[in-house]
This record gives sequence, structure tokens and C-alpha cells, in this order.
Amino acid sequence: MEGNNINKEHIKAGGLLLITAILWSFVGILIKLVNWNPIAIAGMRSGIASLFLLVIIKKPKWQWNTTKVCGAIAYASMLILFVSANKYTTAANAILLQYTAPVYIAIFGKVLLNEKTENEDWLFIAIIVVGMFLFFKDDIGGGSLIGNILGILSGIAFAFNVIFIRKQKDQSPIEGVFWGNILTFIISIPFMFNSMPDAKGWTGLALLGTVQIGVSYVLYTKAIKNVTALEGVLIPVIEPILNPVWVFLFVGEKPGKWSLIGGTVVLTAVTLRAVYMTIKTTKRKKVSI
Repeated sequence: MEGNNINKEHIKAGGLLLITAILWSFVGILIKLVNWNPIAIAGMRSGIASLFLLVIIKKPKWQWNTTKVCGAIAYASMLILFVSANKYTTAANAILLQYTAPVYIAIFGKVLLNEKTENEDWLFIAIIVVGMFLFFKDDIGGGSLIGNILGILSGIAFAFNVIFIRKQKDQSPIEGVFWGNILTFIISIPFMFNSMPDAKGWTGLALLGTVQIGVSYVLYTKAIKNVTALEGVLIPVIEPILNPVWVFLFVGEKPGKWSLIGGTVVLTAVTLRAVYMTIKTTKRKKVSI
């Protein structure tokens, strides 16, 4: 009976991660509504998200520990480094480099979380990285060295953000996200005064803060309690694949041949890993019985 409950919670968590990835993927469409400094957008989005999360949390705890501090720093670094990478390199390079996060989680997960990466996971990671490369094949290149370095650092920060959220699974991981958004907002304040967005821009910021960040991280922090850190980033890796889908539906811009091939590879790999892990968990449960 306990094994059945664990399996159900794991499947439910996978579903929440899928919804999270869908919500994250709206960033490309929504951010087009906001004509403002990129770091200011990131900061205001986090400020609005902080208010939304405060309503959910009600009374955040002020007790600090190393995990919470490191988690807030990793979260803020992830957002700001990614926005900065987009300024100095191509959007494709920035996204591709950020989603190298599974590699870093596979390396550091054992040390920080005692979660071992299986040989099969390395295979799926490799397939997903190849799929991502094919997906962005037509757009990769250009940009500066500093932009690509910032992209790599954003991937590392993404990995550590997931790791530290996972480390707080028995506490209140949503609070770590709350403080991370507060920190992002504070860091971004100096970039907000050169201009201000129009009404359409504020609508985009409101949706970015409440839905694309607020709701998504409420779901994500629930899911991360019942999946490994690696799963917490392998399933959401479909986010950049969904971006051009919304662009096609709302703007009419058709994805290229390599985007379709790469996207198919990534989606297939993520699906196969989910099925594989379900079968593996079921077999382990039968053996334990």
C-alpha cells in the first residue's frame, strides 16, 4: 500500500512539473509585451511574484540557514545571469547553455543531496542535450565570449537553484523562492528608472509575475518533494521547446526543420525516461513485496 502511494505521488509530481514547464514557456510571448530594460523586467517580475507568493505563504519565516541563503542567491543569480546572457549572446545560445543544468545536477546531486545519477540517466541527459542542440541548430552561433560564459553560469545557477529547493523539501521550499524573488527585485532596482513600461507592458509584467513565476513555483515546490533534483530539471527541459509553439499559434511564425527534429528528440527522451522510471519503480516495489 505504501509503495502504491509513493508511486502515485511520483506520477502526480511529474504532472505538476509538466504544468510548470508549460507556464514557464509563456515567458517568450509575455516578455514581448514589455518594452523595458531586461534586468528591470526580471526584477519587476520578481517583485510582483514576491507579492503573489506572500499571499500564499502569509507569514514567511525569518529564520535563516545556509540552505535558504544559498537557495535565494542561486535563484536570483539564475534569473539575472540568464537575462544578462541574452544581452551579450543569442537567445538560442543563452537558452541552450542554461539547460545544461542537468549535467551539473548529475555531478553535484550525489554530494549535496545523496541522490545518485544512474548510468541510464547519463544516456537520457546526452540525448536531451543533442536534441536541444538540433532544436537551436539554425540559431546557434554569434554572440560574444562573455555572453556565452554568462549563459554557462546561468545553467550552473539553475542547477543549484533546483538542488537547494530540493534540500528544503522537508521544510518550506516556497519560502526560499520567495526570498530569491525579493533579492532579484532589490538587485534590479537601479535599472528601473531610465524609463517605464506602458499599460500593455504592465499587463505583461503582471502575468509574468503571477502566472509565469508565482503559480509555476507554487506547483514546482510541491512537485520537488516527490522527485529527485535531476527529474526536477529533466521534465521542465521541454520549456524552451514549447516557446516556439506559442509563437506559432499567436504570431504565426513557423518553426524550422531542425527545430521540429530537435524538439521531437527532446520530447521523446523526456517521455521515455518518465515511462522507464515508472516501470523501474514498479519493479522495485514488487521485489520489496
